Amino acid sequence: MAVKETPVNLIGLTREEFENLMESWGERRFRARQIMVWLYHKRVWDFDAMTDLPKKLRAELKERAYIGRFKIIAKERSQIDGTVKYLFELEDGERIESVLMFDRDRVTLCLSTQVGCAMGCRFCQTGKIGLIRNLTAFEIVNQLLEVERDLGRPRAVTNLVFMGMGEPFANYDETVKAIKLLVSPEGVMFPARKITISTCGLVPQMRKFAAERLKCGLAISLNAPDDRRRSWLMPINKVYPIREVLDAAREWYANIKRLITIEYVLLKGVNDSIEDALKLKELVKGLPVKFNLIPFNPIEGSEFEPPEIDQIERFRAALAEGGYVASVRFSKGADISAACGQLRARY
Repeated sequence: MAVKETPVNLIGLTREEFENLMESWGERRFRARQIMVWLYHKRVWDFDAMTDLPKKLRAELKERAYIGRFKIIAKERSQIDGTVKYLFELEDGERIESVLMFDRDRVTLCLSTQVGCAMGCRFCQTGKIGLIRNLTAFEIVNQLLEVERDLGRPRAVTNLVFMGMGEPFANYDETVKAIKLLVSPEGVMFPARKITISTCGLVPQMRKFAAERLKCGLAISLNAPDDRRRSWLMPINKVYPIREVLDAAREWYANIKRLITIEYVLLKGVNDSIEDALKLKELVKGLPVKFNLIPFNPIEGSEFEPPEIDQIERFRAALAEGGYVASVRFSKGADISAACGQLRARY
């Protein structure tokens, strides 16, 4: 008895993979782009509705392929700022979270790239889970598709930030594959300049990503002005210390020519002194950066707390006096555990 062929999930395939699939079915390669336009541009999920495809191909698609979906397990809306947190169940039963944030004329979706995270940053809830597995390009891209399907409006999201669960560059291949699918003309056609990748500083992958010359923004999670404290807060610093991370950032800027964001979680009595701000300015001298200051968001069992408001402002002002753009980001969705460092895929 013949073994039944496993249907192919079409979401997440690159154009080349799609073309090869069509060719293996005896179809012309241009059919790949036609189907991708139906999926990503028109957001049509019914093969029978893809009216410019031959009936034979539509029948074959129904038998040999499928359009991958997630199950929305829970959706929680902040009573403070309207932020929405989605809890998705993946095809294998694992769960991830995505966060949708509203700010005047911007609608930003925060994407996850891993189930859990191996980086172990002391101030982050996701790191306490540990790494369960990487997400596929399908699972990364489909977070956007599912959210926009739930909103009932394709193209509703204006900005994407890779700042959810996981370290994007620790899942380099699938993350970059997802980004290329997001920005490609036959894919989602999302503007690369509206995408920001956040990293804790995986230097080889930062350099590799710079060479891709994708016009995405780069955010570096720094969080301390010296190696001693950063290594205590972020174990990855023992592998890639601050100087190496900033050297890789300079290489990235040389290729991309976009301002780099330095993310800095403010922890009371740990990294929030004026002296720390002055050291930080000295550290990034000559590198085109802006500072995104994030008062610590409380997590279960944490030893940390955020600084007082006046101390946050003094820290910001000390950076601004050096001519740097420094803004304070009071994270959205804190009341539903959707803020920076709070994601854990559990309700």
